[in-house]
Amino acid sequence: MITVTDVEAAAERIAGHVVRTPTVPSPGLSALLGAQVTVKLELLQRTGSFKARGATAKLLTLDEARRSAGVVAVSGGNHGIAVAVMAGALGIGATVVMPRSAPGRAVDIAEASGASVVLAETMHDAFALVDEFRTKGLTLVHPFDDPVVIAAQGTVGLEFAEDAGELTDVLVSIGGGGLISGIAAALRARRPGVRIWGVETEGAPAMSAALASGGPVPVELSSIVSTLSAPSASQLTYEHVSALVTEVLTVTDAEAVRGVLDLADHAKVWAEPAAGCLLPAARQVLERVGGDARLGLVVCGGNATATDMTAWAERFGLR
Repeated sequence: MITVTDVEAAAERIAGHVVRTPTVPSPGLSALLGAQVTVKLELLQRTGSFKARGATAKLLTLDEARRSAGVVAVSGGNHGIAVAVMAGALGIGATVVMPRSAPGRAVDIAEASGASVVLAETMHDAFALVDEFRTKGLTLVHPFDDPVVIAAQGTVGLEFAEDAGELTDVLVSIGGGGLISGIAAALRARRPGVRIWGVETEGAPAMSAALASGGPVPVELSSIVSTLSAPSASQLTYEHVSALVTEVLTVTDAEAVRGVLDLADHAKVWAEPAAGCLLPAARQVLERVGGDARLGLVVCGGNATATDMTAWAERFGLR
């Protein structure tokens, strides 16, 4: 299990390479939800999401031989962007494997950063293809199944604990579970009374399935939210979530997209559905714990284009 000491060490390692993102009250979201809301704006992080933290931490641990050989990453979008950009900044060659469902913008940014991008038919195929590159000597920068990466993602929680006012409940989106595992480790140490809630979409239920089965299991993916679409949790993230997280909630894709529109209208931030899913989940939390709750939302990323949002809004009949 990751400890707060691991997270503190990761914070020292990545300092100067990543941004300490703003933690601010949101009057607009507070009025919308009927409860006090504070947001951690990781969409303002380098590369547009929290993923830069874990990618940087892992890259900085490589010795010269591994740096020279290069790295490989598998991603639905944001992790691939982060590895490509941060590897380019550190002079390390990178190969990024993405499913064809990954946002075109993610592919473009990764290629522009100097990475070699390989497209697979599905996310399951992308994870399988990575093993071929590892046999060629490339070091895997895993999006969530790595204690170095998890500890670095936990620096989001460390900053949240230091910068936010009093909170009762913190909501974090889940793909493979690296972000919530790190945040939970940090918050349980710094603010032990805070409840931590995970959020998934119904079409990408990797952690919900793991909790129901007593361990990671493969899941069928149908969500439009490619950045949360892990084919399964890992044993490492499952153990953290099962021990430290209050509950994992699920929302629909339509609710996640509606949440993005609400974030734009009420919080004045341009997020992606992986962050939009927090708002419908926050309503679920408030139904359970009451309106006196003081919510913290980790707005994890903002790598969605206007074209993406228009298409999603039309698909679900949202305006």
